[in-house]
Amino acid sequence: MLALYKREILSFLSSLIGYIVIGVFLIITGLFLWVFPLDFNVLEFGYANIDGLFMLAPFVFLFLIPALTMKSFAEEKRTGTIELLLTKPLTDWQIVLAKFLAYWTLLFVALLPTLFYFYTVYHLGYPKGNIDQGGMWGSYIGLFMLGGVFVSIGILMSSLTDSQIVAFILSVFMCLIMYLGFEFIYSLDFFGKSSLFVKSLGISHHYSSISRGVVDSRDVIYFFSVITISLMLARLSLQGRKW
Repeated sequence: MLALYKREILSFLSSLIGYIVIGVFLIITGLFLWVFPLDFNVLEFGYANIDGLFMLAPFVFLFLIPALTMKSFAEEKRTGTIELLLTKPLTDWQIVLAKFLAYWTLLFVALLPTLFYFYTVYHLGYPKGNIDQGGMWGSYIGLFMLGGVFVSIGILMSSLTDSQIVAFILSVFMCLIMYLGFEFIYSLDFFGKSSLFVKSLGISHHYSSISRGVVDSRDVIYFFSVITISLMLARLSLQGRKW
C-alpha cells in the first residue's frame, strides 16, 4: 500500500499536469485576494483576514480536484494497467485508500503556499498580529476536509469509467450537488420540519460551521462519513470487475 501511495505521488510530481493544477490554484486565489478589486481583495476589504481565500477556494476546488483525480482509475482502465494492479498483493480497499491518501496529501501540499497569505496579513494588521487565528485555522481544517470529500468523490467517479473526461464531468457535477445542492432545496415547503436535516446533508453547511473556528465533532464525523461512503462505493466498483 505504501508503495502505491508513493507511486501516485511521484507520478503526480513527474507530470506537468500536477504542477499546472497547483499553479492554477495559487494564481487564481492570488489574483482574487491581492489584485482584482473585488470583495475577496484583502487590501480593498480593509480588515486583517483572509476570509476571501476560504470563500473562493471551494469553488476553485470544484474544478481543480476533479481535474486532479479524473485519471486515478480511469487512466488505469484505459491503458489496461488496472488488471496488473489488481494482481498485486493488495486488497481493493488498500488500492482505493492508497490513491485517496496520495491525492489528499497532494492537496495538502497545494494549500501550504497559501500560508504566505496568512503571514502577509499577519504583518499588515494594525497592530501587528491583529488577526483571528482561531477562525483562520478552523477554516484551513474545514477547507482540507472539504478537499478530502471532493477527492473521494473524484476517485469514485473515476472508478466508474475508463474516460477521464467523463470522470471529470461526473466529479464536477457530484461535487457541486454535494456542496451547494442541499442549500438550494432545503427551504422548499416539501421538506417541512425536515428542512434543517436536509440542509445538514450538504457540505456547505458543515464547512461554514467549522470555518467559524470551532471544530465540532459533528462536522468532523460528517466529513469522514462522506469520505468513507465514497471510498467504499469505489471499492465496490473495483470488485465489480471481478464478477
